[in-house]
Amino acid sequence: MSFHLTAKSSNAKTGEIPVSTSEDSTCPPTCPLINGECYAMGGPQAMHWRKVSNDERGDSWSRFCDKVRALPSRQLWRHNVSGDLPGVGKRINGGMLRQLTRANEGKRGFTYTHKLPSVASNARHIANANANGFTVNLSANNLREADAYARLKIAPVVVLLPSDVTANVRTPRGRLVVVCPATQRDDVTCKTCKLCSVGGDRVIVGFPAHGSSHKRADLIARG
Repeated sequence: MSFHLTAKSSNAKTGEIPVSTSEDSTCPPTCPLINGECYAMGGPQAMHWRKVSNDERGDSWSRFCDKVRALPSRQLWRHNVSGDLPGVGKRINGGMLRQLTRANEGKRGFTYTHKLPSVASNARHIANANANGFTVNLSANNLREADAYARLKIAPVVVLLPSDVTANVRTPRGRLVVVCPATQRDDVTCKTCKLCSVGGDRVIVGFPAHGSSHKRADLIARG
């Protein structure tokens, strides 16, 4: 398996922070965006992801963790512009995630996962990462699922929103969903916002569907 760390992203939304890519075998088959709706399957990132997935670029897991460990103290970085938590398919490899969590000590790493917390041991691994400073956001596909994930109290939650949502909304159970500021303002990036790196009992962050297949993603977001 291959994993790639870009020292300084050129993506306008993330800003100039380190970002990583994990090969596509880490994505769970249960993710509803896996059949082409994922924004990472288009544009330059798709070409990069393909090369990582084909072992044309990237590092072994241990070497990747060494690079994370070498990042400056308090460095904000995003794991997985493409890909998911370590482990093939639906299951998280707990040992690998613990290695990454230890490598992240003293840094501000954050990521998102579509690996289901209902799959055996996944919830425990996600909770452990968050408890030890590596922020793993549970990725919900609609507002009802966001409520269900929030009730688990193991991790912060993000949610896919319809593409026409531009203002903050609430879930069916009344939880506040803040629309990602970087999707609404050109002067905000992950580097300046940092909201998704905040763990614990945090507001839900919403991401309007975007990319070349946003119409299909819209259907998923509307539940």
